Amino acid sequence: MGNCVKLRPGETYSGKQGFDYFEGIAKETVGSTGVCMHLLTIPPGGRAKAHKHESHETAIYVISGSARMYWGEKLEHVMETNAGDLIYIPADTPHLPFNDGTEPAVAVIARTDPNEQESVVLLPELEALVPG
Repeated sequence: MGNCVKLRPGETYSGKQGFDYFEGIAKETVGSTGVCMHLLTIPPGGRAKAHKHESHETAIYVISGSARMYWGEKLEHVMETNAGDLIYIPADTPHLPFNDGTEPAVAVIARTDPNEQESVVLLPELEALVPG
């Protein structure tokens, strides 16, 4: 039997996607083997790099603010996200979040990859497909 662990987000780390994340539940912090969970704040004008998570699903709960998420093979779909929304991103789905609002967007992000950054694949060829 493993130990239960309590964390209080404090330190941040820079993700490959271009954002800073609050340290959270991950293999590196608590020894998790099947999940990671972090807090993310996207400042006004903040935009991630186009990316996908190979073979790992993502679930997002928007706590406050709003943002757009472009997704699809050519980032051809746009989803408006607002406080209270739950978002699911299937594995291997290209996406790019962008806060085009005036307030920070804050979300809880959970993935089925305990090594939060290992499954991140950057897709620079898609960057120019999203305005802003």
